[in-house]
Amino acid sequence: MHVPDGFINAPVSAAAGVVAAAAVAVSLRGARKELGGSPEAGGDRVAPLAGLVAAFVFAVQMLNFPVAAGTSGHLLGGALAAILVGPWTGVLCIAVVLLMQGVLFADGGLTALGVNITVMGVVTVVVAYAVFRGLRLVLPRTRGGVTAATFVAALVSVPAAAAAFTLVYAVGGTTDVPVGKVLTAMVGVHVLIGVGEAAITALTVGAVLAVRPDLVHGARGLTAPLKLRVGGELVDAAPAAPEAPAPKSPRKLWIGGVVTALVLAGVVSFYASASPDGLEKVAADQGIDAKADQYEHATADSPLADYGVEGVESARLSGGLAGVIGVGATLAVGTGAFWAVRRRRTENTGGARV
Repeated sequence: MHVPDGFINAPVSAAAGVVAAAAVAVSLRGARKELGGSPEAGGDRVAPLAGLVAAFVFAVQMLNFPVAAGTSGHLLGGALAAILVGPWTGVLCIAVVLLMQGVLFADGGLTALGVNITVMGVVTVVVAYAVFRGLRLVLPRTRGGVTAATFVAALVSVPAAAAAFTLVYAVGGTTDVPVGKVLTAMVGVHVLIGVGEAAITALTVGAVLAVRPDLVHGARGLTAPLKLRVGGELVDAAPAAPEAPAPKSPRKLWIGGVVTALVLAGVVSFYASASPDGLEKVAADQGIDAKADQYEHATADSPLADYGVEGVESARLSGGLAGVIGVGATLAVGTGAFWAVRRRRTENTGGARV
């Protein structure tokens, strides 16, 4: 759903940029709390995990899957990031991914970067996390309950993003297409894409829950208190005395995640669907892209433009190398940024880890 240059006019693109910048600024403040906890609370493990989440989202976004009628879809990632590392950090994860895609790979217009961060980052994270937290209140406090809430939250977040794009288009679209037609087409196809998003997100969160539930932000308080029957009534058992176990290192999970992201971007991406994604298909069918050809992407001359390495003739090798470079760059930039946010949190508390 990467919006290119030319779909939205300059004033609205600029306004969306202001909204995105404000959202990132607010998320930076919130992420300091999510990333700045004590080692015992897992704070020192969230920053590398957040960098990994950004790299993983980048990799999976290269895997377009067929939907219907010559249309494909790909992960947006807002729900996945929010549930794994928290909503504030999740917004920053998607912003890092979109920035790397726009600057290095000419994917998503730079003038439309604010639109993309707002639609693909802020809207998906806010909607998904709100739905997820609401479902956690009514579903069983088990891994299955978390996974089910994850599936529904991810599913809902995608058509919500499609509706948000339609709203932006209604205000600042560069072509004269009835908004009702755009809304129907966008939401219709993105409901189908949302099913794929939900499956990928639920499988990923479920896999992490199976090995390291302590690293899943949305699974905090997963275990329900033990119940005892006293006098015919169920009461909460007294909690056992804590033994303060040493925190586990996330190294194995981090290494496994990095290897998985590299394989997905470097190898599996070659087999991704070549059909246009939901927004591209709707834009072509409805005429939204009528003026897009007038705009050349600012980084169209990048040696990695269109997810290929300039000078490498083999399409398989070129795409694979571009994917590996993208994963590495996103991992480095994301991890560095999140460590900086965490360090700022520590400095602001006078060196104490809170």
